[in-house]
Amino acid sequence: MKSEITFTSHGVSCAAWHIPARTDALTGAAGRPCVVMAHGFAGTRDTGLLGYAESFADAGFDALVFDYRGFGDSEGTPRQDVSFRRQRQDYHAAIAVARHLPGVAPDRIVLWGTSYSGGHIVAVAAQDRRIAAIVSMTPAVDGLATLVQLARYAGVGQLARATAHGLRDLARALTKRTPHHIPVVGQLGSAAMITTPGAEQSYTSMAGATWRNEVCARTALEVGLNRPITFVGRVACPILVQVGSNDSVAPPSAARRVARKAGPRAQLREYPVDHFDVYQGPWQRRALADQLQFLSGALEPGHVPNGRRTYEGLGK
Repeated sequence: MKSEITFTSHGVSCAAWHIPARTDALTGAAGRPCVVMAHGFAGTRDTGLLGYAESFADAGFDALVFDYRGFGDSEGTPRQDVSFRRQRQDYHAAIAVARHLPGVAPDRIVLWGTSYSGGHIVAVAAQDRRIAAIVSMTPAVDGLATLVQLARYAGVGQLARATAHGLRDLARALTKRTPHHIPVVGQLGSAAMITTPGAEQSYTSMAGATWRNEVCARTALEVGLNRPITFVGRVACPILVQVGSNDSVAPPSAARRVARKAGPRAQLREYPVDHFDVYQGPWQRRALADQLQFLSGALEPGHVPNGRRTYEGLGK
């Protein structure tokens, strides 16, 4: 049964669910492991994450699922502002809380992220070398690669429109006016941040009650600066990288580079899916099964992942 808790990140109250482990299968002398989880780009904790969190609890992990500042049930202004720097700070604050949960071993913290947060956790783990393992699912790990992919499928005009909206919002921020918002997802040619085919239907179909299809347009000016791939060399723990080979939002080639750069610490799992296919249905179950298998080994003392690649469903 999940309980509602709050914690403070840089003076702002953040909302989280704590789901205690439902079995002692993973409990060691120091306590249980805990998975710290947050959503990807403009997501909220009630949008596609609970199925993963509940399954972790069933397997013997505590789970802490939180909303970033300015999103969902968390406080903070401006609302709907995707700042990768602040969201990484929120992860650090959530980790501090997880380490003090009853029965949790402070050095058995697992970071779980997807899409934008799949990149956040790479940077966070590089900064906190006590992290035990990270699970990075369909991650956005290189903002420059993301912009190149965007230009390929939507044209440079889309980049120009996003920049114009971003500058308009930045001007409003500098003059202390209300933010200028644009949609998170929409049809190709719209002002939305994500306009790949099927993205709007996929995102909205799993949206929770607190999710809003809007984001501060200034976010568009930051995307190219968000490059967690540059932190990989400083990550000391095992890492599972789960790539959608048909991912039209987060470039799969960049995610593969993360696994290569991590070397023997990494396992790469690749699936014939698009970006949003891992939140529901059979590919959610497949991704989850691989996460549980990876973590069962990664949390063993002295374990080193084999670094091999497997291609689920492709027969390779």
